[in-house]
Amino acid sequence: MVETALRDPNVSGAQLAWMGHLQQLAYSRLADYPDWKDTVLGALPVSTRSAVLGSLEAGKQLRSMGGPIPKTLPDWKIVEPAPIDELLGDYREAETAFGVPWYYLAAIHLVETRTGRIRGLSSAGAQGPMQFMPATWAMYGKGDINDTHDAIMGAARYLKAAGAPDNMQKALFAYNHSQGYVNALVAYAAVMKADPMAYRGYHGWQVYYPTADGPVLLAVGWTKE
Repeated sequence: MVETALRDPNVSGAQLAWMGHLQQLAYSRLADYPDWKDTVLGALPVSTRSAVLGSLEAGKQLRSMGGPIPKTLPDWKIVEPAPIDELLGDYREAETAFGVPWYYLAAIHLVETRTGRIRGLSSAGAQGPMQFMPATWAMYGKGDINDTHDAIMGAARYLKAAGAPDNMQKALFAYNHSQGYVNALVAYAAVMKADPMAYRGYHGWQVYYPTADGPVLLAVGWTKE
């Protein structure tokens, strides 16, 4: 099973990435057909059910944010993310420096750019792996806004100034003024706090972009022509 494989330390490399992608597709299908949920959960190992439920809740919250379907594909470049161990090291370094739990930083990174796969501006003009507005980066960032390590440290610095770790809800809302966004991050973070190996699955999630014909996969190497 995918959930078991993702937690098996012997599964690595391309196989692990593919398992993560399959997990993402399965969660998306369960979101489309919620009546399947109980049957699927009943077939899973008990130890993985809470993680699946948390991920489904996070996805539900993100979908609730809605918004119009874009008419064109984004002016992005899709790149390989940094390796799992490297990113976990960055998150934990930021946690040590600013007290922001690593799993919140990982959740932001996942939601904002699929752990760094997206390179390009958001519709609002945010940029970099953690999607900073340039003015905010000027206040809280150090180094290169497009550098993964610098961006993660900048995000932790900003969250600390906004109330983390004592009031994560307030800090996350300052990062993005949407309660659905906050709820999703809290759900993903709770999954990783309870089960750190769950990050191995999230790291394999790909970039799917909404269109009128359904989500389109923007694979690594994709650029808008």
